[in-house]
Amino acid sequence: MKFKQLLLSLLPLVGSVYAQVAAPYTDTGNGFIFDGITDPVYSVSYGIVLPQASTSSEFIGEIVAPVAAKWIGLALGGAMIGDLLIVAWPNGNEIVSSTRYATAYSLPDVYEGPTITTLPSSAVNSTHWKFVFRCQNCTSWEGGGGIDPSGTGVFAWAYSSVGVDDPSDPNTTFQEHTDFGFFGINFPDAQNSNYQNYLQGNPGTPTSVPSGPSSTTTTTTTSPTVSATPFDYIVVGAGPGGIIAADRLSEAGKKVLLLERGGPSTAETGGTYDAPWTKSANLTKFDVPGLFESMFTDPNVWWWCKDTNFFAGCLLGGGTSVNGALYWLPAQSDFSTGNGWPSSWGNHQPYTNKLKQRLPSTDHPSTDGQRYLEQSADVVSQLLKAQGYQQITINDNPDYKDHVYGYSAFDFINGQRAGPVATYLQTALARSNFVYKDYTYVSQVIRNGSTILGVRTNDTSLGPNGIVPLNPNGRVILAGGSFGTPRILFQSGIGPTDQIQTVQSNPTAAANLPPQSQWINLPVGQDVSDNPSINLVFTHPSIDAYENWADVWSNPRPADAQQYLESRSGVFAGASPKLNFWRAYSGSDGRTRYAQGTVRPGAASVNTSVAYNASQIFTITVYLSEGITSRGRIGVDAALNAKALTNPWLTDPVDKTVLLQALHDVVSTMSSVSGLTMITPDHTQTIEEYVDAYDPSTMCSNHWVGAAKIGTSSSNAVVDENTKVFNTDNLFVVDASIIPSLPIGNPHGMLMSAAEQAVAKILALAGGP
Repeated sequence: MKFKQLLLSLLPLVGSVYAQVAAPYTDTGNGFIFDGITDPVYSVSYGIVLPQASTSSEFIGEIVAPVAAKWIGLALGGAMIGDLLIVAWPNGNEIVSSTRYATAYSLPDVYEGPTITTLPSSAVNSTHWKFVFRCQNCTSWEGGGGIDPSGTGVFAWAYSSVGVDDPSDPNTTFQEHTDFGFFGINFPDAQNSNYQNYLQGNPGTPTSVPSGPSSTTTTTTTSPTVSATPFDYIVVGAGPGGIIAADRLSEAGKKVLLLERGGPSTAETGGTYDAPWTKSANLTKFDVPGLFESMFTDPNVWWWCKDTNFFAGCLLGGGTSVNGALYWLPAQSDFSTGNGWPSSWGNHQPYTNKLKQRLPSTDHPSTDGQRYLEQSADVVSQLLKAQGYQQITINDNPDYKDHVYGYSAFDFINGQRAGPVATYLQTALARSNFVYKDYTYVSQVIRNGSTILGVRTNDTSLGPNGIVPLNPNGRVILAGGSFGTPRILFQSGIGPTDQIQTVQSNPTAAANLPPQSQWINLPVGQDVSDNPSINLVFTHPSIDAYENWADVWSNPRPADAQQYLESRSGVFAGASPKLNFWRAYSGSDGRTRYAQGTVRPGAASVNTSVAYNASQIFTITVYLSEGITSRGRIGVDAALNAKALTNPWLTDPVDKTVLLQALHDVVSTMSSVSGLTMITPDHTQTIEEYVDAYDPSTMCSNHWVGAAKIGTSSSNAVVDENTKVFNTDNLFVVDASIIPSLPIGNPHGMLMSAAEQAVAKILALAGGP
């Protein structure tokens, strides 16, 4: 499917991501009516107007920015890569502009073809600069992208507080943007019969519209108002927690509505984002395990949430549709009181057993029972045996996590990605008391004091003003993930006062906040954690780096592609991780911390002064997991974009000391493996120097937990032992944000066991529907 075809489905998503959709406004300086937005963080306005026609090769655009904006970019599609990009900046009393096009995450090239004409109402003064321009031959560009005047689209903006290198040169170089965002646009709304008058500087006969672009941060789709259908349970978010909760609730006979802000993923769910070579088999990127690495290199990464600068999946299945699917059954310590859980959660085994019945694990996902591309596992097993490690089948021994290694385990089924989407969701969909809606963004819960009455969505087909009510004694379960759930809580007047005040600074969101007397002060977003991770890159002559996974999407090895299409076997039946290992460490503070390693062919990046063979590279990623004490904080800005207010990695020096020890231990027996060379870091840099220089943004593992953590007191927790939000009657959370501390392994499996236990506790709680 071409990206242009995705825009219709993405428009509701953009209404939820950066939560802005273009609306008509009048520029009071020239009288032109544009369709656009004002970004509430930087106060930059973006607008366009199109001729009144079903086809057009041009438009008039406008950018109005404060002088603090040194340059502004406007991508005429949902990505900075593969879309026509217009860049503009002030130079004295003039505006300089350029059309660019990027094919990679680097300085975009000058793009020939479009013609930009600066219109007379452009200006520069002491506070702002305004660029009004005609853009001809601008509605289609290489790669198949374009603007359909009769359809909908997604624009991306880029803001920089750092000036271009030569303001007088349209072809100048410049640094990466300071920030970026997105907004949706309905192109028929941008058409205007006065277009030709505008080209002459004449506003013609304008109609009455607002006198400034919208900075609205939530949108409601327009459709006939209908009577709302109430539900026993409304579950917000179709990630692993939400899907499992919705399935078990509907299994118990409850009337359940599951809402997902994104759209389909796998082909079974209606997804159509197929690789060129998988179209004949109707297999999407989210079906084929071996396409995992392409999640990060595809130029149209529409599945990532655009309202956070971390990787989070905004599609059906959430993170389970886009992650590496490493699947570890929980250890007993994962749910221990020492790891922050209430004592009532200690007996996880009945719930883990229920999970295993629905989702068995496999460390040989190919349907022929063979393992493929295992050279890196063989090399690292030699390295670890010399350190006293033992090989085990990891999920046969969940509590054995010290000096052990084994083949990576996944929740793939029959050679395809499975997870809760292929299992729990399918049984729920078969029930008449279950309703699923995608592209539905929930901004807040509607409450009267401590009682939740329903949820506010962007879909008026679900109820007046998009509000979906609950049945008497009904309940809402938030499962929006570690960034999505806090955002909903903040907009519902639940969380730290400073975050609710940030919501209050957003005019549209403020209008829907409960009165301050009903705010509930809870530590939402505080004391979050994520695995700090460090990549070590090696070469060995036995390794097949598989072209560093660069060709798997568009040009895979023919024999491997054919094998997979014929029998769901071979390289593409598995993801890139091949081996995992664990070791326990005692810190100087008396705490036990666990180091986990993941081994895979290829490398995300190589930084070395050593000559090397790129076809022989592999990576060992070393994480710290259970036992770490470093914490951070999640919050939102005025545009309601979720971000880390405080990074959670290595804030405790003991964590750093243990991580350094683990890294040294991993490489301590390199001499025992003939031909093994470490190239990142190389011999010119110590491991200490390497870690000190490590980019914190790449230390992130995207295993965020604790944003709405479980506990026994509202002074240091957000939900109680039944996952009910403190000081509310009927609001619950079932996602990774309730996990108080990191488990020993990737949280994927442990989270699903927690969801099974959480929904059982919710159903057993008195007073429900």
